[in-house]
Amino acid sequence: MSARQTSTLSRLRRHPWVLAAISAMLATACISMSAHAEDWTLDRLMSELAQHRSGRAAFTETKYLSIAAQPIESSGELVFVAPDHLEKHTQKPKPEDVVVDGDKVTLTRNGQTQTFSLESYPELGTLIGSIRATLSGNRSALEQAYKMAVAGSDEDWSLTLTPLDPRIQNISSIALGGSRGELRSVAIQQADGDRSLMRIRPIEAH
Repeated sequence: MSARQTSTLSRLRRHPWVLAAISAMLATACISMSAHAEDWTLDRLMSELAQHRSGRAAFTETKYLSIAAQPIESSGELVFVAPDHLEKHTQKPKPEDVVVDGDKVTLTRNGQTQTFSLESYPELGTLIGSIRATLSGNRSALEQAYKMAVAGSDEDWSLTLTPLDPRIQNISSIALGGSRGELRSVAIQQADGDRSLMRIRPIEAH
């Protein structure tokens, strides 16, 4: 691993919320479903996810970090374009962009941009690969990396992902919740006690 790669990975590890933000972005950016079944099962959820190809949503996120005295609030927009282009554009309190395009991740913050390959960071690559499997409704791929639990109905459903892969050590669980075919929230619990809650509002296409 080069000195530049080591420096980038070191910065990511010092700011675990970056991985949490990427995880939340990938887990939420393209979910806008139209479920009407009375019984809500994992197979039905995966089927609905597999049908959705792209989407945009507004988000409001609250991060609870041990290094911060008060919760950190942010808001912006999420974008997904099938099959593997994902974006998280934070607008408030200050601009910040995370873009995943194929194998390439670009982070832009405080006027500085970092670009790196997922192949160079197996931990992050495994996490993103698993979330992409969620977006595509690939149950078999998810079961290789996560323990999954679905509950509720189309009126009020939840999907909890608990990592099984030892390379995903910084995330304890990802909990997604929605109602009537729309994703409404994503909660990420980190192993170190930090957590985040993202509330989602789909943006209708014009």
